[in-house]
Amino acid sequence: MERREESNFVQVDPRPCRYPKGMDARATTTLKSSYLMTMHAPMAGTPRRIDGELTVYSSVEGWASGPRIAAQIRAPSGDWLRVGPNGSLLVDARVLLETEDSAWISVTYQGVIQMTPEVFERMSAGALFGPEAFYFITTPRFQTDAPRYAWLNHVQAVGKAVQLRGGLEGFVRYDVFTVE
Repeated sequence: MERREESNFVQVDPRPCRYPKGMDARATTTLKSSYLMTMHAPMAGTPRRIDGELTVYSSVEGWASGPRIAAQIRAPSGDWLRVGPNGSLLVDARVLLETEDSAWISVTYQGVIQMTPEVFERMSAGALFGPEAFYFITTPRFQTDAPRYAWLNHVQAVGKAVQLRGGLEGFVRYDVFTVE
């Protein structure tokens, strides 16, 4: 795509990119990741259904643990889960972490969940599922003024749900990785 700069805005040519004959599109870089932590977020209380597309889930008393962080999830924390036009669930979450050394870290992330209607029905009734049963990816970002954790302010993370249970004892557990 051709980029043109005009004043302070960058405009992108919407036409598809054309490659010379005999040349194909290939990745020009690779992504590396490093394990950051596992987050376990239990559901707290009854979800609040706002309308046919939006439900808000609160989460407290969970935890985050990894090689460089150990923390508890504190209120207010929750997930604004929206049903997308194609049936995917769109995650918009805010989590407040208090580390074992009393630092505060705000975690915000968006994501996408896709599962079959059968898995969704069983999960909602309390069944436990692993990552082979659904697609559940998030993109956490961090904010803190604690010097020990300031490096988190400068990373983009990717999370993948590794366990999911709905119902009264519902929770989600993510493995979270920094992208390098």
